[in-house]
Amino acid sequence: MDSTASPRWLTIVGIGAEGWDGLPPAGRAAVESAAVLYGGERHLGLVPAVAGQERLSWPSPMTGAFPDLLGRRGQRVCVLASGDPSWYGVGATLSRLVPASETTVIPAPSAFSLAAARLGWPLQDCRCLTVHGRPLELVVPHLQPNAKLLLLSWDGTTPAKLAALLRARGFGASRLTVLEAMGGPREERHEATADGWSMDRVGDLNTIALDCVAAPGARILPLAPGLPDDWFAHDGQITKREVRAVTLSFLAPRRGELLWDVGAGSGSIGIEWMLRDPANRAVAVEHHEERIARILANASALGVPSLALARGRAPAALAGLERPDAIFIGGGLTGDGVLEACWEALAPGGRLAANAVTLESEAVLIDAHRRLGGELAQVAVSRASSVGGFRGWRPAMPVTLWRVEKPWTA
Repeated sequence: MDSTASPRWLTIVGIGAEGWDGLPPAGRAAVESAAVLYGGERHLGLVPAVAGQERLSWPSPMTGAFPDLLGRRGQRVCVLASGDPSWYGVGATLSRLVPASETTVIPAPSAFSLAAARLGWPLQDCRCLTVHGRPLELVVPHLQPNAKLLLLSWDGTTPAKLAALLRARGFGASRLTVLEAMGGPREERHEATADGWSMDRVGDLNTIALDCVAAPGARILPLAPGLPDDWFAHDGQITKREVRAVTLSFLAPRRGELLWDVGAGSGSIGIEWMLRDPANRAVAVEHHEERIARILANASALGVPSLALARGRAPAALAGLERPDAIFIGGGLTGDGVLEACWEALAPGGRLAANAVTLESEAVLIDAHRRLGGELAQVAVSRASSVGGFRGWRPAMPVTLWRVEKPWTA
C-alpha cells in the first residue's frame, strides 16, 4: 500500500474466543484487507486465510517483532489481540510506539467485561488487575474486606497459587470463580472458596473473579501510611511507624512519581511510597547485602515486588539512575557528597526529605536548612511499657526531619 494513501496504516483488532463469527464488519474488513497480519498462533487460527496475505505469529518475547512491524509503516498492517487490545493488551504496548493518528483500534469485549457480565457484578465497582507475566504478589494491596477483584491469569496454575496466597493472608473464606475460554465453545466455570480450592490446574486461558472475605486477624494493608514495624523484616535499621507516617507526608507522593530511598535499610519508605498508588515507583539504595535481601522480601510480602534496587553506597550508587521526583535520605547523611548529589539529581519541583537521629547528622540538616530553606521539625515518640508492676512512658530517640522543595528553574 502506498504510504500516502492513509496515515492510519496500523489496525489493531480485538477478537474473542468465538473467533471470526464474533468480529464486527469493520474488524473483518481490517483482517481481510491487510497486507500483513500479526497475531498469536491461537488468534491467527481463528480467522480464515486470505490469498496473498503475509501472516506472522509473535515470537517470544513479543517485543522481538516490533522492529519489523514498525518497519512496515506505509503498508496495510493488522494486529490481532485478545478482547480489548487497550486494556493490558498489545494495543497498550503499541500505543507507546505508534502515534494514535496512525492507528485504528477495534475492540471486542474485554475479559473483565465478560466476567462481570457472567457474575452480575457492576464493573465500575471491581478492581481489574493482571498477573499475566507479572508477580502474583501484586494482588496483595487490593485484598480488602468485601472487595471484588477481576484478574487476568498467567496460566492454568494461577488460581491454585492465588488460593494459597489468600489462605496465608487470612482470606481463605474468599470465593474464587474461574472462568475459562469465555465466549467460546469450551467455556467452563469453576467455583470454590480459597480454603476449599482443590484444583492444581485449569485451562491456561482463564480469568479469576475474587470476592474477598477477611477472617478476624487477617493482614489487611491499610490505606493510610504507617504500617506496623513488625510487618517489615529488619535489623533495627527502620524508620519507625510514627516517624514513617510523618516522613511520607513530607514526601507528598503523587501518582506515577519516582522516589529514591537512599540508605533504605528495610525498604519501608520506598515500599510505603509505592503502596500509595500502583503507578508509583521507587529505587532502594543500599549496600548491605543482608539488608538488600530483607528489602526484596519485604517488597514482595507487601505487594510491591517491582521495587528496584541500586546496590552500593551513595553517592556512587546514584550514578546512572533515572532522575527522581522525590528523594528520602534515611542513612548516609554524613557521607561525603551524599546530600549534594541528591539535591543535584532531584527534578525541579521535586521534594527531598531527610531524617537524623545523631547530633552529627542533625548538624548536616540544620546547615542544609540554613542554605536551602524548607521545613525543619523534630518528632519525639514515647510508647507505654512495663515499669515493674506498673506502666510508664518509654521515650524513643527524637528524630529531626527536614523537607525542602527544589525550585523550578527558567
